Amino acid sequence: MEQYSQHFLYPSTLFASKEPYVVKTILGSCVAICLWDQENRIGGINHYMLPTWSGNDLASPKYGNIAIDKLLERMGQLGARRDNIKAKIFGGGELIESGGNGTLIGERNIRVARMILEEKKIPVVASSTGGRKGRKILFFTDSGEVRHKFLDKKAQ
Repeated sequence: MEQYSQHFLYPSTLFASKEPYVVKTILGSCVAICLWDQENRIGGINHYMLPTWSGNDLASPKYGNIAIDKLLERMGQLGARRDNIKAKIFGGGELIESGGNGTLIGERNIRVARMILEEKKIPVVASSTGGRKGRKILFFTDSGEVRHKFLDKKAQ
């Protein structure tokens, strides 16, 4: 990791680069999508908290549908080609016991990721989603490699 610049990705943000970066983030019910254009060696990652933007407040990358579009747009500006891009999906765990009868937020975050990537014809080549633990992600923008480990709930 010595030649890599490092970037910590906060919730509701995204990051893309042509330069070799290792991007770190911590996920609970949030989802991170790592996109990589192997041919042009451009990688990008987002970290969103909620599945879809309702149109009420700011259209920010806090929402999955906005975060995915904005990440694809940023990668395109760097020279990535849509038909070269592959995706990896992480997160969407349920760390909080919810007594509600609705679908859990992590599940909805995962579902929106898969639905939008399928619509855009971007293949998902790997994923680690759901469950009851958080995850720490290391994404290498030049190779598309992702290292992840599970975190105990206490580590949040």
